[in-house]
Amino acid sequence: MILLTGATGYVGGRLLRAFEAEGLRVRCLVRRPELFRTDLAPTTEVVRGDVTDPASLAAAMPGVSTAYYLVHSMGDAEDFEEQDRRGAEAFGAAAAAAGVSRIVYLGGLGDETGELSPHLRSRHEVGRILRASGVPVIELRASIVIGSGSLSFEMIRALVERLPAMVTPRWVSVLAQPIGIEDVLRYLRAAIDLEPRGSRIYEIGGPDRVSYGDLMHEYARQRRLSRWMIPVPVLTPRLSSLWLGLVTPLYSRVGRKLVDSICYPTLVHDTAALSDFAVRPIGAREAIARALVNEDHEMAETRWSDALSSSSAARSWGGARFGNRLVDSRTRRVAATPAAVFASIRRLGGQTGWYHGDFLWRLRGWLDLLVGGVGLRRGRRDPDQLRVGDALDCWRVEAIEPDRRLRLAAEMRLPGRAWLEFEVEPDGDGARIRQTAIFDPLGLPGLAYWYGIYPLHKFVFAGLLRGVAEAALRDASARPCTYNPRGTAPRGGFLTPGDEP
Repeated sequence: MILLTGATGYVGGRLLRAFEAEGLRVRCLVRRPELFRTDLAPTTEVVRGDVTDPASLAAAMPGVSTAYYLVHSMGDAEDFEEQDRRGAEAFGAAAAAAGVSRIVYLGGLGDETGELSPHLRSRHEVGRILRASGVPVIELRASIVIGSGSLSFEMIRALVERLPAMVTPRWVSVLAQPIGIEDVLRYLRAAIDLEPRGSRIYEIGGPDRVSYGDLMHEYARQRRLSRWMIPVPVLTPRLSSLWLGLVTPLYSRVGRKLVDSICYPTLVHDTAALSDFAVRPIGAREAIARALVNEDHEMAETRWSDALSSSSAARSWGGARFGNRLVDSRTRRVAATPAAVFASIRRLGGQTGWYHGDFLWRLRGWLDLLVGGVGLRRGRRDPDQLRVGDALDCWRVEAIEPDRRLRLAAEMRLPGRAWLEFEVEPDGDGARIRQTAIFDPLGLPGLAYWYGIYPLHKFVFAGLLRGVAEAALRDASARPCTYNPRGTAPRGGFLTPGDEP
């Protein structure tokens, strides 16, 4: 039995797919199972838990031989170093008590003898804490991970695609040793089969030593784009993170931690991984080319922004007192089939937008970025399909029933909790849509927020519902009208003047 933490994240989600393809028995520890994948293999089980909760860890450990520790708190607004410390201590203690044979941990490269960013320092500290538990630990330290949907690759892609010319701070020229996501997964999988020799640290990376600037130039070359980079001597991590928040999917708190780490070289100095593993990593040029294959299809198997830790979905509401739930519900009938109506709902967000008042949605996204929220820049994984757990702009898919219901949980910064739900049901030859916005205000600030922007909500939500109906009608009218001997419109469509059945 393999225990996998971080299965909702970028690397963990892909590693789970690889395990399932081999038919390996996997137990996933996730904080919110209801937001996890529904297409799991029969060999995979899911348990509710948190690495900072010793009781849930004790319940998840029995029968486990290898435990993967692939979690970190980079996306948390709170003190991520303390969060990581508590998680590693609890996880190591639970693994030792359960007799786990090995812990596999993915950390970060960086010279421990020199200065490190808080993020890299925390990654190294987690490794030390896990080793102190007495359970043998295989720690893999990586630099930039290149793959469709990875944080670093999405940042590079957004900068190069959107900016013909850009001002580049000093950190763009710092050297790193990037590695492709496929090679990271090969190392993680092979760690199970290593001969038991106690705890080991392996530095993993591709053959190229390059900077972010080099990677951006290579991305531009492969995309046949002309780009100019203008170096400037001073641009602080704080200013850089705000700049990244303007033009990339990153929001300020994640961008700040990423830039802090980029400012320090992340190079492989110990080549033991090439001796003990059969993995031979590809170069940066090929890794970018492979990532572009998925990016050109506008979807990735997993994305860093879909991880629960990248959003406020992981926010704890323990001790908060709710009880003044506020609801804005409205209905509309449309002369289209439930399937056509739900298709227009399913395509919300991303490139499609929100059908009405997009300027106000974008403004709300900008304001959210300014206070450390996720904004709207995460977009969506796929332009047409949704699954439970997907990030959708500033929302996350909490429940979906095909052609019937979609519930989104808000992940923007709010003084309370919020949901947006759509329900579709047949109504004669058409369908009826019920759209419901729900808000649980937290104290007086929450109430003030709701009533203060209620006029805007009324405008936006009414327009959203109308836009969904109009989009469904456009789709229905675009379908060819088939022969109908009764002289009535096909179900879900309508006849236009001059049409003959």
